[in-house]
Amino acid sequence: MISMTWIGWAILAAVFAAATALCAKVGVAHVDSNLAAALRTSVVVVFTWGVALALGKHGEIRSLDRRTVFFLTLSGIATGLSWLCYFRALQLGPVARVAPLDKLSVPLVMLFAWVLLGEKLSGWELVGGLLITAGAIAMVLG
Repeated sequence: MISMTWIGWAILAAVFAAATALCAKVGVAHVDSNLAAALRTSVVVVFTWGVALALGKHGEIRSLDRRTVFFLTLSGIATGLSWLCYFRALQLGPVARVAPLDKLSVPLVMLFAWVLLGEKLSGWELVGGLLITAGAIAMVLG
């Protein structure tokens, strides 16, 4: 595995998320949004299992406890619902406005992590979350 900090991986995730939004907007133009999401999800399944198999991680699945499987299953359901909604929004609206609204997930995660997981938020993190929220709203109204 490539040695990189969480910041590097998060930046790469943002770059790939941007590419995802642009490719999805073009790809969803002439197909039902649910079918488009299903196709994309199928590609993700094949790709991620390919990586797990190539790295020899697939055998670890036997050691997962029920709690882990339960929460990963819930995460998968939430991801699927998010993608279905996102693809429908992309089909109906401009990607330059849909994507910022989708990124309201950032302040929502901050709020939920504080309330549900007991994570602490610094003043700067709160300011950042508010700025993300204000920016998303400004981009949609603008």
